[in-house]
Amino acid sequence: MRFMMLMIPRGYESAAPGTLPAAEAVAAMMKYNEELQKAGVLLALDGLHPPSMGARVTFEGGKPRVTDGPFAEAKEVLGGYWMIQVKSRDEAIEWAKRCPGSDTETLEVRQVMEMDDFPPDVKQAAAGFDEMQQAAKR
Repeated sequence: MRFMMLMIPRGYESAAPGTLPAAEAVAAMMKYNEELQKAGVLLALDGLHPPSMGARVTFEGGKPRVTDGPFAEAKEVLGGYWMIQVKSRDEAIEWAKRCPGSDTETLEVRQVMEMDDFPPDVKQAAAGFDEMQQAAKR
C-alpha cells in the first residue's frame, strides 16, 4: 500500500518567497529520510517552496484561470511530502509518528488510490493509464 505523508507547517501560507527551513530542522529531516530509505519504504519525497511562489489554476465555467500566490483563502498549505510503501495504514502512521516535526507542523497520512480500489467500470474508463504511468517512470 502506498501512502503520502503530507507536511502542513502552520504559518507557511503567508511565508515570503525564498523562505527556507533552519539548518537544524533540515539535518533532523535528513536523518529521518535516511531511516525511511534504509527501511526500504521510501518511494519519493520533496519539500515545497511557499505558496507565495506558486500559482493556482481553477476551471470555473470550464475555462482555466490562473491566480498567483500567496492565496488569501488558504488556511493550511503543504510544505512537503513523502511517498512511502508499507503494509498497512497503521505502519504508515507509525512512520509518521517518528517524523521530527515541530510544534507548528502537522503530518497528514493519506492512502494513495490504487487501480484495484475501483469498480470495473472505473477501471475500464482508466484503461491505458497503467501503460502511461509505466512510460512516465522511464
